[in-house]
Amino acid sequence: MSEVFESYERQYCELSANLSKKCTSASLVDGEQKKQKLSEVKAGLDDAESLIRKMDMEARSLQPNVKAVLLSKLREYKSDLNNLKSEVKRISSTNLNAAARDDLLESGMADAQMVSEDQRGRLLMSTERLNKSSDRVRESRRTMLETEELGVSILHDLHQQRQSLLHANNTLHGVDDNISKSKKVLTAMSKRMSRNKYIIGSVVAVLVLAIILILYFKLKN
Repeated sequence: MSEVFESYERQYCELSANLSKKCTSASLVDGEQKKQKLSEVKAGLDDAESLIRKMDMEARSLQPNVKAVLLSKLREYKSDLNNLKSEVKRISSTNLNAAARDDLLESGMADAQMVSEDQRGRLLMSTERLNKSSDRVRESRRTMLETEELGVSILHDLHQQRQSLLHANNTLHGVDDNISKSKKVLTAMSKRMSRNKYIIGSVVAVLVLAIILILYFKLKN
């Protein structure tokens, strides 16, 4: 998983928990204190939205299998942020009187804390599930890289074999050229020998004829 995304994730979880506590505190006060706390919460929501955008950009820049896991996790954080916004709107539009504030002092803190803890629990469970999915994705990616390395090695071996075959083919072409040259030389020698045979035959015939003529004239005299 991206270290940049994990850094943004940690910042968001810390900020979300802090904003939940501030919302609870804001719901228990009135007047200027309430305005001040809501102002702090709204500023924190802006920071949370900025972190959400950064996580979204980082997730979309990664590989598809990792991106799918991170975007699923990001939907949980967006839902949590929307819950915080809804809580701020509810607090902003509600004017608590003294009696309601007393009731909230007794029960509101516990209820809000329970809701916050429940949200954190769901987020942690989702994070755990997504981390397991990330581990499986990393394992699949490792297997894919090993397969890719094996494929590259096979391609390298095939390239070397191709070079060897090309070299052998060039050698065979050289042998063919030499055979062709030798064949031409032998053909020329064969023609020369045939011509020499005719010449020798002619010389022998002339000599035989000369001998016959000599013997004829000797016997005649």
